[in-house]
Amino acid sequence: MGRSRMNRVCAGAAVAVALAGLTASGALARSSAVPVQTSSPTLQGHAAQPFVGDALTTSNGTWSGSPTKFTYQWDRCDAVGDRQNCVPIAGATDQSYTAAAADVNHRLHANVTATNADGSGKADTKTSGVVAPAAPPVNRTRPTISGSPVVGATLTANNGSWTGASTFSYQWQLCDGSGNNCANIAGATGKTYGVRSSDVGRELLTRVRAANRFGAATVDTDRTSQVTATTSTTVVTTTVAGNKAPGLSFVSLRRVGVRVYARFRVCDDRSSRVAVIERDNKAHTVAYTRRFSVSALPCATYSRSWILLKRFRTPGHLVVTLRARDVSGASSRVVSKGLTIR
Repeated sequence: MGRSRMNRVCAGAAVAVALAGLTASGALARSSAVPVQTSSPTLQGHAAQPFVGDALTTSNGTWSGSPTKFTYQWDRCDAVGDRQNCVPIAGATDQSYTAAAADVNHRLHANVTATNADGSGKADTKTSGVVAPAAPPVNRTRPTISGSPVVGATLTANNGSWTGASTFSYQWQLCDGSGNNCANIAGATGKTYGVRSSDVGRELLTRVRAANRFGAATVDTDRTSQVTATTSTTVVTTTVAGNKAPGLSFVSLRRVGVRVYARFRVCDDRSSRVAVIERDNKAHTVAYTRRFSVSALPCATYSRSWILLKRFRTPGHLVVTLRARDVSGASSRVVSKGLTIR
């Protein structure tokens, strides 16, 4: 064999050996890749609003490194925020987890571990909604109305806070000038309501209905103050030169047996009588309104008591609101205190 041919053969063999080495090192590099998350695992099932007894499942997400095995750990977390103060749930190591009574008022999330021959990588889901009992919604903070009760203005119903509420619906009602004899306003079933001229001199409220697949509960907002016309009309009919709205503060509220005792302080810049409008409020119960007449120039503290109606004596939270109104129609802010009825 000639020298040149032998050189060519040797060179080709060297290249082949080099390529084989590169191929082997590439294979080695690929086989030593620990799994790395490329997209996060997600919760499936009733994750947005889980109830006790609901099964949640986590996906694996996607990974590089061709994992050959997945393992799981479910955590119980704080109700506020995402993945806050999470604690592993003992024994909850399957891909699915059924919400339990111990999870009520907590969020849930899953940790996923992907494993191959070279090691493991970890990823976690976002937390679920707050777990609720398998029961109708329960109101925690009473709904309210925002906005001014003036013709042409828009009022908005605020839901308050609830446990276990999946959906909300609304019914606006029109009451008399004392906040009683309320009746549904036909077609007024949205979260907002446009105040009408026919509402002048009357008060408004919203019935907020929270529902889930186990049932529903309805709670009323407090009444607005009396609806007034446009600003120009208000100036002509209710504004007295130099007059200021009365001031009102709630000093104390207590209950002895079936009688409730309230102390309040009223301030006014006129010598005429001031009406103090008191309202008893309780979830799932029709409110009741009373009026007290006082004189407060410049300020005075009063005590009033009344027998609690039977419908307010059942266990729950009683809220008493007060509002002062002078003879010109100017009203104080609404003040309130609560009592727990056992």
